[in-house]
Amino acid sequence: MSELNLTYHNAAEAASLPPGTGRTVEIRGRRFALFNVDGTFHAIDDACPHRRAPLGAGSLEGGHVYCPMHGWCFDVRTGACDSNPERPVSTYPVRVESGEVQIQF
Repeated sequence: MSELNLTYHNAAEAASLPPGTGRTVEIRGRRFALFNVDGTFHAIDDACPHRRAPLGAGSLEGGHVYCPMHGWCFDVRTGACDSNPERPVSTYPVRVESGEVQIQF
């Protein structure tokens, strides 16, 4: 998909995701893990590359989420996998417009 075709999609009300929390959101049939790290929102693929567990249900500590199934650790800002560097997840641009968190894809 070319950069020109990417658009922002509403994901959640910013007020519904306080700092230090995350959750899974589904937009147009795609699942993303959305996190609020100290007031800054981040979006990554929701499925852990190990066993496809939902990262949005994982434990968020600082800027890292731990997979709820086997504990793999991912940096929500970069998608890097601390547990297995060869298995990162994709990240997506996020913005807040009129109180709505939006993910670009």
